[in-house]
Amino acid sequence: MTVLQICGRAARWMEIDIRTTRVPFALTLAVVLAAQTAGTAGAVPREMPTDPFFTYGRAAEYTVTSERMEVPMRDGAALACDVNRPGDAGNVPIAERFPTIVYDFNAYDGLDQLAVDSAYLVERGYNILLCNVRGSGNSAGVLDPFGLQEQQDNYDLVEWAAAQPWSTDKVGQSGVSYGGHTSMLAAANNPPHLAAVIPVDAFSDWYENTIYRGGIRSDTIRTWQASTAPATEGPYDEHPLYDEYWIDRSVKAKWQNIDVPMLQVGGWYDRYRDPMMQNYSAHPDLTWVVAGPWKHGMPAGQKVDIGTGAYLAWWDRWLREDGSAPLPAQRINSYEISSEPVERGWQQFGQWPPAESTELTLAMGTDGGLTPLSTEAGSRAYTVPSDHTDAADAAVVFATTPLPADVVITGSPTAKVSATFTASDGNLAVIVDDVAPDGTVERITQGWLKASHRNGSTSPEPVIPGQEYELDVRAWPTHFRLPAGHRLQVQVRSDDFPDITDDAPAGDVIVRTGAGGSSLTVPVLPTATVR
Repeated sequence: MTVLQICGRAARWMEIDIRTTRVPFALTLAVVLAAQTAGTAGAVPREMPTDPFFTYGRAAEYTVTSERMEVPMRDGAALACDVNRPGDAGNVPIAERFPTIVYDFNAYDGLDQLAVDSAYLVERGYNILLCNVRGSGNSAGVLDPFGLQEQQDNYDLVEWAAAQPWSTDKVGQSGVSYGGHTSMLAAANNPPHLAAVIPVDAFSDWYENTIYRGGIRSDTIRTWQASTAPATEGPYDEHPLYDEYWIDRSVKAKWQNIDVPMLQVGGWYDRYRDPMMQNYSAHPDLTWVVAGPWKHGMPAGQKVDIGTGAYLAWWDRWLREDGSAPLPAQRINSYEISSEPVERGWQQFGQWPPAESTELTLAMGTDGGLTPLSTEAGSRAYTVPSDHTDAADAAVVFATTPLPADVVITGSPTAKVSATFTASDGNLAVIVDDVAPDGTVERITQGWLKASHRNGSTSPEPVIPGQEYELDVRAWPTHFRLPAGHRLQVQVRSDDFPDITDDAPAGDVIVRTGAGGSSLTVPVLPTATVR
């Protein structure tokens, strides 16, 4: 059982604080692939994929030199940057051109630590540009995370670097979380000299992925707002719909502009695993994915020097244009997670979901079962309390019988919930669980939807009390093995704090069940057997 399940809301807030703490980008693939599994009972085998991409390496050739600079922006402002360049034995910069990497462009300052993290790359012939975004660290101005000004500054950084006498015309960008988001936005804004990116734990849409999940305000990010970007607290609450404010901050709205290779890295326990796969799906011909058994930020115990192995291979291939530097053998490199030590470790697929996946549709039964066979038509209901104090107990739950064989989920489970609300709106959280024989419950994935946002968050549609609505709730993707003897469970509820705010109006929620009623469709590998 997870900390969240054992300790309730207080522990959930504690875990959120841990997950949102900034971790340097020096949390790389090479040893991250061999780290302890985050949130599972077993340990990750130390073998990495048998793929030259993950074991690539070459010797250091240079020392690291550093110069603090004020990099000019088009509007006359300047960003505080450290330019770290390859040097000779006397720590004098080499008088040659090297490719440049904009490295973890974020609002957290910490340039000294980032210099340590990125030294491996400098020693192997890369310039590293470490900069505070406008309004953070020593960069003057107003911090507006992922806003148009910050995107414009990012574009200018890439083009400024490419124009320097010490840089080639090939520039890359990488980063984790905030730095992953800016890397994706850089690709979406398409500066001419950007050649490749490595976004880690990165978004596709700030509204959808982080602030309003299914149209429901999320409390998860509020601690980060208060500590890092307090000026956003008002605007985020004042823009509950998907309007120009959010479109300006969206990668998804600019997907069509992306034309550079992307190495999407994330974890199956990370809050950005859905956009990781969305970004892949938008450009499967340009994208390679590494999805491991990690939480957000790849926490302590999963970090190592960034330059090793896969990342160096990626930069050598696209920035040095070294055709001998390998790419991953397959587009998708995924670690199969589980609640028990039965996972098969790293798997490689040519696409996502895997081509061999099939869809398994399970009816939500009036008797609480979850079965491929429709049962007698009926309904089940729960009540959303007016004070939300007992909201965690308000749900309808459906489960399979013990599984006769392992079931491997490879993609996004989707619920079709036929629901009636006695209130004028409603929230739905669909939570997919693994239930062990001893009753221990481990969350696999989840999705959310505000009923009035059933056709999108641009223009909400009225919810008429007493009228039934068919609501499609798509959960985040996963690569999860349920062992034989376990049960697959789905909860339909209105509360999932702090992932969504407890703002559902009081009233009854009636879920139609059995024949012609609600169902859960799960993408599975062909071995799946459910009775």
